[in-house]
Amino acid sequence: MDIEAVRTFVAAADAGQFQEAAAELAITQQAVSKRIAALERDLGVRLFTRTPRGSGLTIDGQAFLPHARELLRTAERAVASVGTGRRPLRVDVINSRGAATGLMRDFHRARPEIELDVVMLFDIGAAVAAVRSGTIDASFRAVAAPGRPLPEDIESVRVLDEPLQLLTGPDHALAGARSVTVEQLAGHRIWMPGVVPGTEWGAYYDDLVAEFGLTIEATGPNFGSDALLDTIADTPALATFMGGNTRLVWPTGHGLRLVPVTDPVPVYPHSLIWHRDNPHPALGALRAHLAAAATGRDAAGTWTPHWVTPR
Repeated sequence: MDIEAVRTFVAAADAGQFQEAAAELAITQQAVSKRIAALERDLGVRLFTRTPRGSGLTIDGQAFLPHARELLRTAERAVASVGTGRRPLRVDVINSRGAATGLMRDFHRARPEIELDVVMLFDIGAAVAAVRSGTIDASFRAVAAPGRPLPEDIESVRVLDEPLQLLTGPDHALAGARSVTVEQLAGHRIWMPGVVPGTEWGAYYDDLVAEFGLTIEATGPNFGSDALLDTIADTPALATFMGGNTRLVWPTGHGLRLVPVTDPVPVYPHSLIWHRDNPHPALGALRAHLAAAATGRDAAGTWTPHWVTPR
């Protein structure tokens, strides 16, 4: 149904004359007549009776009028749902407990008036496609994995370098250390079932292994963080890497240990990516907030893969 024809019908019904409706809509009286005639043909009924004094609604016109008003209200709500600045800012944070979620939580506390819609996509390919299509406004990613450069219409900026820490159970050989060097980790089994080949975090850990000769095992199904913590707590031969900004609920009685890794400190680089033509006003507010809060990027004594976007 032609929404402009419906709008014209409501205006004519309220005005009682096609001429007044034409003036209100800033179109000609002939255009009003054509729109009403087309709507009547679509509906198969007469909506108005024409008289020398103007136009009056028929019984069918009276029945259609409240529904026509609701159609216009629905159309207005539909437009408002996608209008710039009227819909929530949609941001991908990868997972609910990671550093990106913490960054968005801090942004929400600083700017509570900005409505947010937080989503979680799997890999950088899906995130970039969603940013380019407008499905989401921005995504936090380690940009960009080897062989997968960002498209020219995608912008990015480093916003956080997250230090990795070694997570062990109470009986692990390194559980009592105040810190460990990357070199000391050689020969220890580091279990990370969430590392998936082909993802940007998979590329990150591949480079970490190649650079320092570590043993990272991604075998077995990933049953989530709770199962990971249970296994690490009960298996003296296994440890895992945990981001320093990752938020987890620590099980009581597990005796888990977080040991800082040094010389150098492996850091996971989080970047914000967005489409350069994205007009959402809250996107600029998010970028400004992250720029003001950014610290420690490319700090001395840290390590990131060579392909990571410089600050």
